[in-house]
Amino acid sequence: MGDEIRHIAVIGIGSGDPDQLTLGAVKAMRRTDVFFVLEKGPEKSSLTRLRRNMLAEHAPGPHRVVRAEDPWRDRTQDEPGGYTDAVHDWRRRRADLCERLIREELAPGQRGAFLVWGDPSLYDSTLAVLGDVTSRGNVTFSYEVIPGISSVSALAARHRTGLNRVGRPIHITPGRRLAETVGNDDGDIVVMLDAHESFRHFATGGTWIYWGAYIGTPDEILISGPLGDVAEEIRRVRAAARAEHGWIMDTYLLRPCSDDFPRP
Repeated sequence: MGDEIRHIAVIGIGSGDPDQLTLGAVKAMRRTDVFFVLEKGPEKSSLTRLRRNMLAEHAPGPHRVVRAEDPWRDRTQDEPGGYTDAVHDWRRRRADLCERLIREELAPGQRGAFLVWGDPSLYDSTLAVLGDVTSRGNVTFSYEVIPGISSVSALAARHRTGLNRVGRPIHITPGRRLAETVGNDDGDIVVMLDAHESFRHFATGGTWIYWGAYIGTPDEILISGPLGDVAEEIRRVRAAARAEHGWIMDTYLLRPCSDDFPRP
């Protein structure tokens, strides 16, 4: 890498617990001159605080932290076409912001970093956004990806279970596509980004659920059991937690049970 090339590290920081940082993530953080933090408003200030705690514990400096407000995204679109257009519009404006931050806040030869929740390669837009910025050609930089512990892995670990069973696949899907995946009846299902609590439509039959919210943080909540027995408890706890914190991030594993694959 030439001395005048900006370099970006996209660092997976796990789902909230500073102890989930890998040695690779810590080393990358300690090499960083400028950290870019995209904030999501006052209701999610605790996420910024968790990042600040990680930096204080693992990368005390010297470095700068550059904060910017993450662009607003239209979350009212539920139809596939409208949802896709809203996401593309949000990513375009996010790319505009990241391009400006890299150009104005990171000098040639310096190292910058984005701290990404979980793993950057799983349900996160940062890599796509940086790819967009690179393709524009307005600012030159190289970048690397430091993998992290995803909320999916952390969920399974906290419930002391594996994500798949012998000879069975595992599906990972957003909540809006759950109905399509359940119909396949072929393996266990991890559901992410389920704002509409789609699990409540499948609360009959022999399905087990492992549910978790704020995984890896001091506010962590875990519930597991037969879906028909605990679905209403999850809805109640989820609503209360969202009202208390102003936001919620939750993930769950659905495990269909049968004679060949009995309940845990």
